Amino acid sequence: MGAKRIIVIGGSAAGPKAASKARRMDENAEITIFQKGSDLSMASCGYPYYVGGFFDDRSQLLCSPAGVVRDSRFFWNAKKITTRVLTAVNRIDREKKQIEFTELTTGERGTIAYDKLVIATGANARKPPVPGVELEGITTLQSIADADYLRKIKDEGVIKKAVVIGGGLIGIETVEALHLAGIDITLVELLPQLLTFLDKHMARLVERYVQTKANVILKNGVASFLGEKGKLKAVKLQDGTEIPCDLAVVAIGVSPNTKLAREAGLAIGDTGGIVVDGYMQTSDADIYAVGDCVEIPNLITGKPVHAPFGDLANLQGRVVGENVIRGNVVKFPGTIQTGICKVFDYGVGSTGLSEQNAVRLGITDIETVVNASLDKPGFMNGNLLITKLIADRKNGSILGAQVLGPGDVSKQVAIWAMAIKGRFTVDEMVNADLPYAPPFSLAIDHSISTAHIMQNKLTGLYRGISAEELRERLKDNAPMVLLDVRNPNEFEEVRLGLGERLIPLGQLRHRLNELPEDKNIEIITWCKISLRGYEAALILQAKGFTNVKVLEGGIAAWPYSREK
Repeated sequence: MGAKRIIVIGGSAAGPKAASKARRMDENAEITIFQKGSDLSMASCGYPYYVGGFFDDRSQLLCSPAGVVRDSRFFWNAKKITTRVLTAVNRIDREKKQIEFTELTTGERGTIAYDKLVIATGANARKPPVPGVELEGITTLQSIADADYLRKIKDEGVIKKAVVIGGGLIGIETVEALHLAGIDITLVELLPQLLTFLDKHMARLVERYVQTKANVILKNGVASFLGEKGKLKAVKLQDGTEIPCDLAVVAIGVSPNTKLAREAGLAIGDTGGIVVDGYMQTSDADIYAVGDCVEIPNLITGKPVHAPFGDLANLQGRVVGENVIRGNVVKFPGTIQTGICKVFDYGVGSTGLSEQNAVRLGITDIETVVNASLDKPGFMNGNLLITKLIADRKNGSILGAQVLGPGDVSKQVAIWAMAIKGRFTVDEMVNADLPYAPPFSLAIDHSISTAHIMQNKLTGLYRGISAEELRERLKDNAPMVLLDVRNPNEFEEVRLGLGERLIPLGQLRHRLNELPEDKNIEIITWCKISLRGYEAALILQAKGFTNVKVLEGGIAAWPYSREK
């Protein structure tokens, strides 16, 4: 039997990873990567940071960890993998087990046979189907060519106004990149919030922060692009507003690139991605698919999702590289959809289910808490973290977490991701054995204190009220007492301005006579992060007040306007 012939279609992330792993499994296999573009193994998640000037050497987007550019010569010399760049695959002939291709530079056509085929065709950037979308000055940030175009705009410094369409991960990262280029930016999002993987309260905190850097317009979409002589001059919104600009970056998401798979008759799922099993095998036993073109199961719900994340693409590629050589011996289990993005000086990340998604999926017996605290002690220049945790009320299992702020968000999201993947309960998290030293953490890590709050809530020791709930109750003019228990200096510096009264925590026991005689009246307590607010609630409960709630996250997590 001759050497095994492995063909990989797609040379971005998952494809080269699959090819490289296959080579490590079999020195003699004939492995060929077909890539429509000219570059290979691009770090596409790095594009916004190249555009923004975090680094200037474009080749860093194409380098191995050792700093070697991963071009065709590299793949052949280091890995004995043939790469056919600037070559489009036109058709998969499953019956003959071969692909048909075209050399884009010469127009030459050809075929090549395979024993195992890997489809890693990625995803296509969506564009709004509106007039003017082909005008010069409108781009996505999907390809390295897009990154080159936007970096040239940054370096030239001519364009002064831009519109970013889409408030997801790429849109937010693009806003930062263009802001760093000195461009005045308007961010337009059709939905009522940014970053839909967050719940509205958390997204509102991000929105308030982004508004300090750019103009943010929500609940409004693009009606058309307006131009002169083929060049963009303005974006017209659905409400008739016209925003003058010379650049528009469309970042409204991606769709799986499944054209080849569809035409070959492979099964396509409800999400639009190629259907694969745990081995990343398609409906054809000799064809595997990986990366942004596939759908995979959500490990919490079991339902298929499209999860176009660079880390998942690489992990899937590793699985496929082994399976095409050794048979189906390893599995990729699925995803809990962990993600993070940089928003200027904030990190914003999530893992698992949001409250909104849980409810949409019919998971309603849940509990949530919001915790605001520092990531490490103040004397070590600790920074704020705000976490929303979602748990199953019945068994205390952790369903999801969202974290944002200038603190160490990545660490927190990683902790919660592993807790969810390991099926930890809240009770198992409250005594988690995490590393502690003042340069890195509080003595009780932010994640553990979040678990403490959730445990107290699940056991009835803590009654919280979210910012959204309080706002709605205020709209209804519900009778309540609002109690800020900070000190007077803090109160003068900033307050919510909701008609609250100030009774510092240290004076509360001696000033109970200032509260209503009705011990059943609703009392809402808070401080900066609601730690003192919780202690105040316990004092009031001990004195016979029966309806005391703590504003979760305190002033730090209040996403609406404040009084200064």
